[in-house]
Amino acid sequence: MINIFRKWYDRYLSDEESVLLLVIVVISLVLLASVGQIFTPIFVAVVLAYLMQGVANQLYAWGLSTRIGVWIATLMFTSAFFAFILGLLPLVWRQLASLAREAPAMVERGRAALSVLPEKYPAIITQEQINLAMNSVQGDMAQLGQLLVTKGFSSIPGLLAVLVYMVLTPLMVFFFLKDRDQILGWATSFLPAERPMLSRIWSEMNLQFANYVRGKVIEIILVGGVSYAAFAFLGLNYAALLALLVGLSVIIPYIGATLVTLPVVAVAFFQWGISPSFYWVLGAYGVIQLLDGNVLVPLLFSEAVNLHPVAIIVAVLFFGGVWGVWGVFFAIPLATLVSAIVSAWPTARNEQPT
Repeated sequence: MINIFRKWYDRYLSDEESVLLLVIVVISLVLLASVGQIFTPIFVAVVLAYLMQGVANQLYAWGLSTRIGVWIATLMFTSAFFAFILGLLPLVWRQLASLAREAPAMVERGRAALSVLPEKYPAIITQEQINLAMNSVQGDMAQLGQLLVTKGFSSIPGLLAVLVYMVLTPLMVFFFLKDRDQILGWATSFLPAERPMLSRIWSEMNLQFANYVRGKVIEIILVGGVSYAAFAFLGLNYAALLALLVGLSVIIPYIGATLVTLPVVAVAFFQWGISPSFYWVLGAYGVIQLLDGNVLVPLLFSEAVNLHPVAIIVAVLFFGGVWGVWGVFFAIPLATLVSAIVSAWPTARNEQPT
């Protein structure tokens, strides 16, 4: 047993840089699991800085100075940020509250639409089963309405924290853009002068993470915008709320689209029942998902993410369990980081001359 451990140690931890990398990974996981929520605004600002760095680089390419490019990129981000916070979110909140108020009537319409099924298929479904399902849905809707009311009055401290983040996030994005080299120099000053493996991991992650963040934001905007246009054109209720859910669902590959399908189908069914309008909504939603998965994703992420679907699902489950909602959001970048570390990890076999 000792010989096996010694061989494993000699192969994977014989290099001092690999030991340092192991220590960094362990400390990062401990911090993520224990105080990850505290650092969430910083991580969010880093992601947004990666997003706006592409805009700043384009401004530099047009001949603008670093200072002017950073100011323009920050102004663009701040404008979009507050437009989302003050424009879209209140609309979504009003539609969510309206959905909670109209839920009982929607359930009754759904019950009436389903009441014909026992007559057509008595051997498969009964009226008691329909009543049980509708009562369960009605109870869940009532709990949602009560939750919205109670949260509206009990989350004032949380709202104050959100207001603070609304001020701090643009400031941190600005300084991450302005003093990027200075901050990176300070962080790398704690590392050894000779660090080829860490430099290789950073170079790979910097490119992939930047491409992923920019591509994912573009995907969210396109999918959410097209979904809103389609839902509004077809007259679907709560178009903004459902389009936001569809847009955000692309953050979680494979799982997100499955989860968001239920509210889209439910709202369309409760609004129209089994009718041509219902099938039009399903068709439009299906076309959006097909175009996203077969056209948009390969176009945006052909070189950004090279992970197996099983690895993506495992990453979502693991980091979501460790870090909650933010772990789900950052699952793919973190999984890409793990993949880069594994592929770059030095071994005795790799270090032997050929």
